[in-house]
Amino acid sequence: MPSPPRSPSPAAKRVGDAPRPQRRPQPSPRVPRPPGPPRSGRPTGQTMRPRRPRWAMRAVTTLSVVVLASAGIGHAVVTSLDAGITRVDAFKDMKNRPRAGHGMNVLLVGTDGRDKIGDRERRAYHLGGQPCHCTDTMMIVHISEDRERASVVSLPRDSYAEVPAHTDRATGRQRAAHPARLNAAYAEGGPQLTITTVENMTRVKIDHYLEVDFTSFMRTVDVLGGVRVCTATPLKDSYTGLDLAPGTHTLMGGQALQYVRARHVDGASDLGRMKRQQHFLAALIDRATSSGVLLNPMRFRDVTRAVLGSVRADVGFGTDELLDLGRAMRNFSPSSSEFTTVPIGQMNYQVKGLGSTLKWDDAASGRLFAALREDKPLSAERPRPAAGPVPVEVDPRQIRVQVENGTRTEGVAKRLDAALAAAGFAATRRPVTAAAHDVSRTVISYDPRWDRSARSLAAALPGGELRAVRGQGPLMKVTTGSDFLDARKVRKVRTGDPARPEQSVVRGNEVVCSQGA
Repeated sequence: MPSPPRSPSPAAKRVGDAPRPQRRPQPSPRVPRPPGPPRSGRPTGQTMRPRRPRWAMRAVTTLSVVVLASAGIGHAVVTSLDAGITRVDAFKDMKNRPRAGHGMNVLLVGTDGRDKIGDRERRAYHLGGQPCHCTDTMMIVHISEDRERASVVSLPRDSYAEVPAHTDRATGRQRAAHPARLNAAYAEGGPQLTITTVENMTRVKIDHYLEVDFTSFMRTVDVLGGVRVCTATPLKDSYTGLDLAPGTHTLMGGQALQYVRARHVDGASDLGRMKRQQHFLAALIDRATSSGVLLNPMRFRDVTRAVLGSVRADVGFGTDELLDLGRAMRNFSPSSSEFTTVPIGQMNYQVKGLGSTLKWDDAASGRLFAALREDKPLSAERPRPAAGPVPVEVDPRQIRVQVENGTRTEGVAKRLDAALAAAGFAATRRPVTAAAHDVSRTVISYDPRWDRSARSLAAALPGGELRAVRGQGPLMKVTTGSDFLDARKVRKVRTGDPARPEQSVVRGNEVVCSQGA
């Protein structure tokens, strides 16, 4: 496990950040934050392509503030912690807002703050490059009026949006309403324009704004003693340095950061990353509520200090609000939370001047946000659906596979060859014996030029290790290991777009590791 990161040096005071206001009187107007370079634009006509990932733990630590507050710790302790929160007047002079619903809606925004991490950690966890002072993912967290449920909806950064007329904070000039990606709202107009754009798109009134700079993320995970995650398939991303074998892992701060940033472990890119972030948030809630930290005032103080280290919040979300919410949520657990991503209707929605965007499904997203407004659960009581065929990029009939037996058990390669053929792959039907007979983990050897085919084959062989072999050609070679003696583990696949999310809602207790894992 990586060693806990060093505490970053205190950040220089940002231009325009006034001292934390007193509870009374009302704070004086603030000067807007200095602009950060927009990160949302692309040349006209270009389609979306994977971009180098940046620090992408989207507001996980912020929601944990609410969970940790459920300890009911004394007012003096929380008040002292509240002093460390930077305030922003996120709702100043806002008009024509949606009608308030029931419950509480918090907009969580994650920004890039890698400049506050030491050089050693930046090298270790692949955090090179300059911070953008921008946001690229948002979440709406709805806390039910009875404080017994939290519904988390992820909003993809590349969502097509109509940004209303505003004063551009980078140039100071007035801009007319115009189409943009959702993450452009923050770059152009900061928190206020971000809130206005989200409210216009969802018709959900935002009650509070929380902005997280993730320099505190690794410390938060470390002070909790790590967070446990599970994966049925290997997760490897050369961009972030993530490398997890199938199974259960307790991630400390550095590895946890790699886990939530990874965008290149499958074909789902940013949408797949958001799903892993949701799983991690559920696991973090499980850790915080089951480890006793909520009942130990000193541990509570240490964890909350780590969480609040780089948070900006609206002026109305203070000590009293945190305590009231925390007391009402003392029995909060992973089963009290539910997670989903806004339904996508078109993955590659081309917009003149922008290129490729994500177009929401109007009907499905309308139903989703209506449920938030009406304070209804997103997931009803239901049995878990049986797993269906996995969507893959390449038709399995076009993927030729040679199976080799890498174990001392006779017939393993023959059975796997037949199972792959039954799943639709072009197996050679002539399995052979591998040179090695002590392979523990099944290996899929492939030529990097046929990486899409390799990923499609790997989807049918959960737990298999992808191993690039330059010059091998289009033939995929599968060397069976002792982990695949049962050919019934082969999963069925279907041709589709693995990057397009299938709309689903999961509860936190459904995605955390089981006790026996």
